[in-house]
Amino acid sequence: MNPFAMPRRDAITLAIFAVVVLAMPFWLAPFGAAYPGLLQKFAIFGIFAIGYNILFGLTGYLSFGHAAFLGVGSYTAVWSFKLLTMDVFPAIIFAVLLAGLFALLIGWLSLKRSGIYFAILTLAFAQMMYNLAYSVLTPITNGETSLQLTLKDPRLIDMMFMERGAGLPSATLLGHNFTGFEAFYFTAVMLILAFFVAQKIFSSPFGMMLRAIKSNQTRMNYTGFNTKPYTLTAFVISGMYAGLAGALLAVTDPLAGAERMQWQASGEVVLMTILGGVGTLVGPVIGAWLIKYFENIFSAFNEGMLSRFFDFLPDGVQDLVVTVTSKFVGEGWHLTLGLLFVLVVVFLPGGIMEGVRRLGKLFQRQGKPGAGAAVRVQPAE
Repeated sequence: MNPFAMPRRDAITLAIFAVVVLAMPFWLAPFGAAYPGLLQKFAIFGIFAIGYNILFGLTGYLSFGHAAFLGVGSYTAVWSFKLLTMDVFPAIIFAVLLAGLFALLIGWLSLKRSGIYFAILTLAFAQMMYNLAYSVLTPITNGETSLQLTLKDPRLIDMMFMERGAGLPSATLLGHNFTGFEAFYFTAVMLILAFFVAQKIFSSPFGMMLRAIKSNQTRMNYTGFNTKPYTLTAFVISGMYAGLAGALLAVTDPLAGAERMQWQASGEVVLMTILGGVGTLVGPVIGAWLIKYFENIFSAFNEGMLSRFFDFLPDGVQDLVVTVTSKFVGEGWHLTLGLLFVLVVVFLPGGIMEGVRRLGKLFQRQGKPGAGAAVRVQPAE
């Protein structure tokens, strides 16, 4: 059986997704978001959201502690850079495996409960790890200062083939230093691969079993079916995705801090998934892109930029519009994001992807011959 084989519809979806991701530097340029650092964040947090959706979207288990695995991935990758080599592949492999081990332990304990109790348990474990990173584990995490590269790092593998340089090294890909758009395209390829794996999971018998658990786990338990291995596997896979995202954050910026493990980071990925569409493949990625755009671009708007934008209005009206609008941009970007989230939850419970489906059905109805025309019934003669 070919592991890369997929239905034609899924192949088309993957191809379109790959084209959209790889072309991001071009179609995001008009929105002011085409610089490499932000594009890398789009790709990395897209991976984070895809992995979280495997747990939340397929099984219905709401975790408030996934940032813990993001932090584990970052710390592991930086230690790989410090001890072994600046090559990204060992760092990514170690980060994914260690995040998976932590997810196995935390998932095994947390999945003894369900519903709100499960959510609280994951939050508690994540906060414990966050506090440990700031206190007891300071020799490993470097506490508030964050774990960073130093000139004295052993880098055992690298030192076997090269001499120690005068400055701090940067991440390499099979010996090639990559920054800027090269680094973005590396993270973009990782996002496409993560999307492909998620597609296979969604369409597999395992994915169908997870959907059944989400639909009615109680009934499955009553029939004698043991759902624990399936939910635990989904939790571990989701944690490994988070570890991958954390490793890529360290690849693009070789440092790791405990702030990546805060509960706000866990809440952010929940918002990404709900905003885009829980249980959909593309939705969480769109949600991640939207939130990161608000955080990095929309938050930079100021009154000067608004004044230039509304300079076509009369002076009195312009001042009023700028004064009102300024409350929703810059430091007030959270207010705009909150209003958007409320509107989506109220009018599009299925997220942005539900709105896309509604528009698609609307255009299909309008495109049919005679659509909307009244049906006239002729009396029988």
